Amino acid sequence: MTTGENTGPSAAHQPEGPGRAGRRAHGAGAPTRTTTPRSRLRAPRATRTNALHPGAWWIWALGLGTAASRTTNPLLLALLVGVAGYVVAARRTEAPWARSYGAFVKLALAVLGIRLAFAVLLGSPIPGTHTLVTLPELPLPDWAQGIRVGGRVTAEGLVFALYDGLKLATLLICVGAANALANPARLLKSLPGALYEAGVAVVVALTFAPNLIADVQRLRAARRLRGRPDHGLRGLLQVGLPVLEGALERSVALAAAMDARGYGRSAEVPPGVRRTTAALTLGGLVGVCAGTYGLLTAEGGTYGLPVLLAGLAAALGGLWLGGRRSLRTRYRPDTWGVRAWLVAASGAAVAALLVLYVSTGPYAYAALHPGVVPLTAPTLPLWPAAAILLGLLPAFVAPAPSDSATIAKEPS
Repeated sequence: MTTGENTGPSAAHQPEGPGRAGRRAHGAGAPTRTTTPRSRLRAPRATRTNALHPGAWWIWALGLGTAASRTTNPLLLALLVGVAGYVVAARRTEAPWARSYGAFVKLALAVLGIRLAFAVLLGSPIPGTHTLVTLPELPLPDWAQGIRVGGRVTAEGLVFALYDGLKLATLLICVGAANALANPARLLKSLPGALYEAGVAVVVALTFAPNLIADVQRLRAARRLRGRPDHGLRGLLQVGLPVLEGALERSVALAAAMDARGYGRSAEVPPGVRRTTAALTLGGLVGVCAGTYGLLTAEGGTYGLPVLLAGLAAALGGLWLGGRRSLRTRYRPDTWGVRAWLVAASGAAVAALLVLYVSTGPYAYAALHPGVVPLTAPTLPLWPAAAILLGLLPAFVAPAPSDSATIAKEPS
């Protein structure tokens, strides 16, 4: 408050100047166009109470990945990549694990490039008539018949390798989307008690890569600000040692925190319960494998579904009994709400619709797997494309990531 400012009661009755009237006419104090009121948002801002269950993100991503495994059509695969990228861009937070999506995209591009390089150097099993280039062929011994290095590179073999590599790249991008959207610590907390120890190992493995990437980016930015090189072998060595040191310190801190919280301590369980748990879990997993095999083969269509359901029931029973030996409680467990059901259902619907579309006939199979001999341009089938667009639902129903600037302006 400056000296000479009129703060008395009579200040409210003073006539308004042109500046004050102009500001009031333009709505001074009202939200600007860059801020979006809560009532206009399609989904609420994410808080600790309404945050989406991490399992829903993984089910959604696995549904997209299942759909990608059912087709080699590059147009549909590109559509799946676009859907996953749009949802990540709309609902990704600023957490360290959320920054790993770019690394997964780079890994997918590297896998695609390696697949094309193998097709050029080692040849392709697809015969072709359109020769692009003829490389010098390396003579191999008789015991290596069927393998060649170099030789003729055909357009048909290269296009086949492109379709195959693009499918694997799409699967990696779908996994990267789940890793960028789901909180691994909350996912660990949601696991059953019997899988808690295995879940800790998986979560540590999933969080190692994002934290490693975040450390590399932080150190490279610090070196650039200091005018030091961050590329080449010298920059790699000078960045790699601090990153490994930070990873070791985090591992020691994690081990200390787990020991302080009683990790590894189990309750006393009678021998009969342990044997029953092992039998149910092992038998359930065998039943799930046998039932899945029966559903995928024509001969096992009659027994596949009952065996699969019985195996799932036995495995769930084993997990429930195995959870009795885990002495742990959940502090503020994540709830599986309506939005989590919608997100999970959108991914499952994409996978189910593409699986059903493949089984409709040979025309549907040809649309999802365009041929390369002879070379034909792939077409975009309407119904599979519309089914893939269902995967965009999380971008509109999942809680929006909280903006730190917006939260700071909101009243407490």
